[in-house]
Parts: sequence; structure tokens; C-alpha cells
Amino acid sequence: MQPKATLSLFKLRVFFLSLVAILASISISIAQEIKSRNEEPVNFTIDFSKEIGPMQPAWAWWGYDEPNYTYMKDGKKLLSEIADLSPVPVYVRAHSLLVTDEGPRAALKWGSTNAYTEDSDGNPIYDWTIIDQIFDTYIERGMKPLAQIGFMPKALSTKPEPYRHYWKPGAEYDDIYTGWSYPPNDYNKWAELVFQWVTHCVERYGREEVESWYWELWNEPNIGYWRGTTEEYIKLYDYTADAVKRALPTAKIGGPETTGPGWDEAAEFLTTFLDHVISGKNYVTGKTGSPLDFITFHAKGSPKVVDGIVQMGLRNQLNDIDKGFEIVASYPELKHLPIVIGESDPEGCAACSEADYPHNAYRNGTMYSSYTAASFARKYQLADRHGVNFMGAVTWGFEFEDQKWFAGFRDMATNGVDKPVLNVFRMFGMMGGQRVSISGGINPGTDTLAYNLDTILKSSVRGESQDINAFATVDTKSAAVMVWNYHDDDKEMPTAPINLSLENIPVDKVLVHHYRVDKNYSNSYEEWMAMGSPQNPTQEQISQLEEAGQLDLITSPKWITIEDGKAQLNFDLPSQGVSLVRLTW
Repeated sequence: MQPKATLSLFKLRVFFLSLVAILASISISIAQEIKSRNEEPVNFTIDFSKEIGPMQPAWAWWGYDEPNYTYMKDGKKLLSEIADLSPVPVYVRAHSLLVTDEGPRAALKWGSTNAYTEDSDGNPIYDWTIIDQIFDTYIERGMKPLAQIGFMPKALSTKPEPYRHYWKPGAEYDDIYTGWSYPPNDYNKWAELVFQWVTHCVERYGREEVESWYWELWNEPNIGYWRGTTEEYIKLYDYTADAVKRALPTAKIGGPETTGPGWDEAAEFLTTFLDHVISGKNYVTGKTGSPLDFITFHAKGSPKVVDGIVQMGLRNQLNDIDKGFEIVASYPELKHLPIVIGESDPEGCAACSEADYPHNAYRNGTMYSSYTAASFARKYQLADRHGVNFMGAVTWGFEFEDQKWFAGFRDMATNGVDKPVLNVFRMFGMMGGQRVSISGGINPGTDTLAYNLDTILKSSVRGESQDINAFATVDTKSAAVMVWNYHDDDKEMPTAPINLSLENIPVDKVLVHHYRVDKNYSNSYEEWMAMGSPQNPTQEQISQLEEAGQLDLITSPKWITIEDGKAQLNFDLPSQGVSLVRLTW
């Protein structure tokens, strides 16, 4: 047995060593916290009197491949939530509205309505039941179709076999391009189908309602979605546009929904089409030109895995938009027309899951939400730069029925639970009126941003610092500032201290709401992982996930006094975080 004095000395030594270890741990934690933050605050000055253009709700457009998900359980739920977040009618674009049934209607990258078949003598049979069910779901929620006229019914296809595809993630993408992607065997029958469809919609929904819709032809006709030539697409467009206008002369028809014009072949297709609608010989009338009420093309980013992490390709998407706007602006006769970016996303395939495509791992968490904030703000800048009429940018991300939880599809919700990205659109829904000027940024003491538009177009967001930037609007009774902390690399980056200097606020007192999407707020994915990533969550867990999927305030709303039209707001914004500061009066 040790003497008591020796034992006490031993205990004292153990206590001392433990204390040293604890202090060292605290010191390391503090050092890591300091390192994880920018040393200098990011200062923004927002002058609400300096308006730079209208806040066109270009974000209020959605689309998806699988039209039959529209009226299914989770589809209806998500459409209701999308409609509820927007102060204006949301436009919805879906593929395969004219595709013939073969097997189950709903599957990944497949849908059908059986709108057109023929009897044994080749006479048309029209059945609008499923299309009505789809459009009724939109109209009941105050939404409107961006009605895609396509794809080819089996009875009209020049190569009907094989018709139904059975694609799944991991398979060759080209497997989807079957009989529905071919030109018609009879252009007059096709035109009559279009005429009957538009006529039916006018009878069902009323002339005034259908006048507010947009009709378009096909999808990405410069690649496998169209197995004809460019000239055959133009011919199809002439027949389609003529049929739409015969049924409803005031209807709006557009196209050509090409892939990103940053690719020279896509740019060539777009310009060939625009040349035709201005000066080409119309295949139906024999006259010069074709009706065109709006112009569409797509824009996609290009993520990849680099050194074990996902690296986004914001530059690629913005360059598609830049080139598309440039092309439209080069036509004086067309520059005034509305432009809809018919698919505007971080990459190309919504149904390509994370398990089979590792570069899609960004989709469940805050990389997708911060990317969305950063990209949409630049779309408005590009439209201003080219002087074009930017009306909409379709987010091609809806939901996938009966799939695994957080499977890494590009969607807004999983099994009825909203993902973080949808909360950024909830933020956009609170921004209206006019866009206003912002100065400042990550370089202290200057008016220079680390990542301005030209820098991103050239090299994306790949430097040592993040893209910490802001976007602001003002309306008659409110103002809003969105701030994001984004980088192309999907990894932990420094937290940013944000200083907002607000100027020319037109009242003496305002109510401030501060909303946040980050790792800790408005984030069902983090909640799900904290539960242990259950694939069969209980009803109680599902309720928790649904609540976590809603947009959170980071603090209680508070009234602040405005002095000389000015206010100062300060907060920390973590990596991949998005804040919306909203003032109301």
C-alpha cells in the first residue's frame, strides 16, 4: 500500500495533467474557430433609392421529366408548397405530354398520357383524360402550364419500335431515345392533334386562362431528343405554330428549347431556328417567317469529383446563359421577346442519383441551396448586360415518387419532405418590386468584389476565398437583402462576418425578419442524418423532418429605429449559408 502523502501527490499530478489537457483542447478549439472565420468583415452598402431594374419573378418556373408524378401523392403536396411560396402564378413545364402508354405510366424519365391513338383504319382517337388531370392539378393551385408539345405519339412516329424505354440510373443515357423522339409520319395529322389539344383547353379552361399560358415545341432538338434533322424540326415548328394560332390566335408559342448555347453546335441550331422565323419560307403558309412569341434555350453547370470532393461548375451554366442572351440580342427584330431558360440547373440529369453519379452528391444539402442563390443573382446581371427581356428560368427539379430517402436526385423534396434548396425559393418569394444597387464585398475598404460576374464567367468560383455576395430589392412596403457564402468546392470554408449598411430607407421604423438556410437552419437533410439516416422513418420522425424542411428564422423578428434613412445590421454567415434579411413597414 502506498503512503497517504504519496497517493495525494499522485492525485494532484493527475489533476494537473488533466487540467493542462482541457486548457490545450480549449485553446485548439478557439484557434480553429478563429481560423474558420474571415479575419475581416464583409461590408455591403445597399442603397434602396438606387433602382437598377424590376425584380422579374424569373425563379417562379419549374419542370420535370415525369408528368404523371404531377397528380400523385407527393407530387400534389410539392406543387402546393411551390404555389404557396410564390406571390405570382408559377409556370410548370413537363415532358412527354403526348407520349403513348406502354406499361406503367410513371417511371424515371418516362411518362405518358395516351392522348393520341388511331383505330384500325388510321383515324385519330383523342383522349385528354390524363392531360386534363395534369393541367387540372396546376390550375387548382393557381399555377399555369408552360405546355410542352411533345413527344411523338406511337401512331405518328416514323420509327415507332422500340417505343417504351426502361432506363434506370447507371444505364446508358442514350437508351431513353426511342420511338417517341422521331418526326411524324404525317405532318397534317400532327398539326390536327395540336389544334384539337389547344381547342380542348380553351373549351375546358376558358379563353382568357389559356391566353396566359405558354406553348412550346419539343425539348433539346439538337441532341437525341429529336431524331430528325434541324430542318425537320423547323418544319414541325411551322406546322405546330400554325395549329396553335388557328385554335387560339392570341396564344403564345415559342421554342426551340436547345441545349446550352455555350456549345457551338447548340448555338448554331438556335441561330438557324431564329433565322428561319424571321426570314425563312414557312412550310405551311409559304409566306416569310413563322410566329414566335418567346425564345427558349437551356443552361447547365458541370460538377465533377476532384480530390474526393464535389466541385461545381457555375461558370459553365452562366456561360450558356451569357451566350444565349448574346445571340438573342444580336437580332433587332427579336431582342424584345421574352426569354425563358427552359432548364437552368447545376447539371443535366435530374433522375441520375448520387449512388450512380458521385458528382451529384451536392443535391441533398446546402451546396445546392447556396449555388442557387449565387447563380440566380447572376442571371439578372447577365440580362441587364445584354439588354434582353429575361422572363423565366425553369428549375428542372421536382420530386421522385416512392424512392429512397435523400437518394441524391435533383429534386425539391424527398418522400414529401422539403430539401434545403426549396427554402431559397421561399426567400425569393419574399423579394419583389425593384432590384437595387449594392456596393462593397469581400475586399475590405474597396468597392471590388472578389468574384464579380466577369471573374465567374472566366474561372468560376475556384480561388482561395468564397463568393460572398448580396442581392437586394425594394417594394412599396418592404425591402429585402439576400446574402450567400458560396464556393464551387463542396467543403467547409470560413464563416463570414457580414456588415450590412442600409441606406435611404423611407420610414422611421421597420420590422426585421432574418431567415437562414445553412447546416443548422431550414435543413431536413442534417436532421435526417442526425436521426441515423433512417430509410423507414417513423411517423414522428417524418413530422420532425417535415418541420425541419421549412424556412427558419435565426432569431425573433424585431423592430429597429431608422436614423437619417440608415440602419446597420451585422451577423455571421457560415459556409454554404444563405441569409434573407427582410424589412417591412
